[in-house]
This record gives sequence, structure tokens and C-alpha cells, in this order.
Amino acid sequence: MAHYVHVGSLADGEAVAATVRAVARHVPIDRVECLWEPYMMLAARLRELLGLPGLTAEQTVPFRDKERMKELLGAAGLRVPGHHSADTVAGVWAAAERLGFPLIVKPIAGAGSADTYRADSAAELDAIMPMLRHVPQVIVEEFIDAEEFTYDTICAGGRVLVENICQYHPRPLVTKMHEWVSPVTMALRDLDAAGLQGGRKLGAAVLQVLGFRDGFTHMEWYRKADGEVVFGEIGARPPGARTVDVMNYATDADLFFGWAEAVTQGRISQPVVRRYNAASVFKRASGAGRITHYEGLDRLLAEYGEHVAAVELLPVGAPRRDWRATTTADGMVIVRHPDLPKALEITQRFATELHLYAG
Repeated sequence: MAHYVHVGSLADGEAVAATVRAVARHVPIDRVECLWEPYMMLAARLRELLGLPGLTAEQTVPFRDKERMKELLGAAGLRVPGHHSADTVAGVWAAAERLGFPLIVKPIAGAGSADTYRADSAAELDAIMPMLRHVPQVIVEEFIDAEEFTYDTICAGGRVLVENICQYHPRPLVTKMHEWVSPVTMALRDLDAAGLQGGRKLGAAVLQVLGFRDGFTHMEWYRKADGEVVFGEIGARPPGARTVDVMNYATDADLFFGWAEAVTQGRISQPVVRRYNAASVFKRASGAGRITHYEGLDRLLAEYGEHVAAVELLPVGAPRRDWRATTTADGMVIVRHPDLPKALEITQRFATELHLYAG
């Protein structure tokens, strides 16, 4: 980073636009990119303001509005969950009547699994409704019982320069429900594995239908027990929760730099070779208050240290984070190994045998 300008709040779009206009009078601005889902529309409006390439506001809408997203993809013949949008309690119940249970209710313009709930019955849906009062519009979806993966790309000129697939262990909806779970995101080394080809084909089709050309994308998809692949959702931005770091450790590349090259030069100069399966393991401390100690870290490092790429845990004395509000929780470990069974073994050991305590 060569320079930055502080603004009072990115939520104040007019003030941000005025600041950007002022900067543009002194410094040439070539691209506008965005990391964070809530401000994708602001980035699009800034592009329009400055006459820059990239997604317009109209083109950004299908990446933000999950109902519009699924309408377009369903119309193109891609498998999407059954879905209905709703902005009233009555609308949610009507959607539930049409879809049946189990179902998912989540914000129509949300990100990750924030404010996302599963309901297996009318009684569970009734219990969920008060927790969604602050959400102006939701999408009610068919629940897909399946494994969950990502399909992440860096594109230039409509060409996929880098692709990545991660698998979640367990599904994010499960990690959101149970504090004791250590969420894992595993970037897979072998993208040519037979079980991933349906997801890759689906991802390429989604990009084509939505007309994405330049930048980072993060898509989620499901693989059912019978092999059927189902679209989840897509964002025109990098994956969050340190997943780009995991991708970097899987390839020994700098994909943040690669992203910049792709949007400014239409290419990536560095080789991007998938050398490892790499995984983030996020930890949640037991207890409340401040971190008091760890258990299991020294033993695991002694056994697997050469395969541990990063250890970033809250230090002793630091206050616990709210695990419901942030995936990164109380810290993480990133591990990697060329062989998937070994990578899964190491990941599982850190997920189950490393413990943080607070008090």
C-alpha cells in the first residue's frame, strides 16, 4: 500500500464519493475494487462516477440480491434451491407453505452465514422470526442436505486465471449453531478430482450467465449424496475469513498481488501451482472473559510443526471475541500437506485437541 485516505464511514456513500472526487483531481485512479460485501454497490457507483471499468451498479445487483441472482441462474437452466423473497412475516410464512420444511431463512443481501437460520418445522420458524426483525428483506430457500464447497476465481477479460475450491468442515450453518465446533476451511490441491468437476462446471456457467469479467469471485455450492451439484450463492469479491491466506499457503503465491495484476494488467505474472492442501482451523475458547491458557498446542506443534504454516491465537490476557459475530473467533491455525488424507488428519487433530480457555 502506497497511500490511503481515511473517511468517516463507508456507509455514508455521498461523503465517500466527495472524498474520492477530491482525490481524483490530484491522483489518477485506475480501478475501484472492494473486499467487503456490504460496500459492493458503493464500489460500483464510484466506478460509474469516475468512468472506470468494472461492474456497474446494475451489473452488481445480481451479486448482492440473492433472489435476483437465483432467478437469473435458474432461468439459464442451472440448479438452484427453491426460493422466495419476503419482506413481511406473512410473506415468510407463505414462502414456507410453498417450499415446505426444512428450509433456510437469510438476508437477501447478506454475507456469509450472518442472520442465517434453518427451520425444520413451523414451530422452529416461529421461534426464528423475532431474530430477523432487524432484517428488511429475506430470502426463504429450500434446504439442501449436502457437503458444501467454494469455487473461487481471479478473472481478467472474462478468462479464469486462477481457480480454487475449498471444502467446509462442517457446513457454516452448523458452525454457527454450536460454539464448541472449530470451523475448518480446506483448500483442495487436486482440482481435477472427479467429485469436483460438477462444481467447476457449475462455477464457470455462473460466471458466464452473470457476465463477470475482471476481479475476484467467491461462490458456494453443494454436492449432494447422489452427486447432484446445486448452486448456493456468489459474491463479486474475494472470500472472507482469511481464505485468501489459505489459498496463498496452498500455492506459495501472493493472490492479493495477483488480483491487482489481473484487474490492472489483465494477467498474473507469478506461477500459481497448487502444491498443498491447506486449511484454516478457527478456535473458540471455553469460558468467558480473558484468555487464560492453551492446552495441546505444544504437543501438536512437536508432532506436526513442519506442516503448520501459521499460528495466530489470541494472546493470554486478551478478551475473548464474540464467536457469533466473527468466524475468526479467538484465533486460528493454518496447516498444509501435499496429501489430502494427511492434511485432513492434521486438521482434525488441531480442531479437536487444541483448546483455548478463558476466565
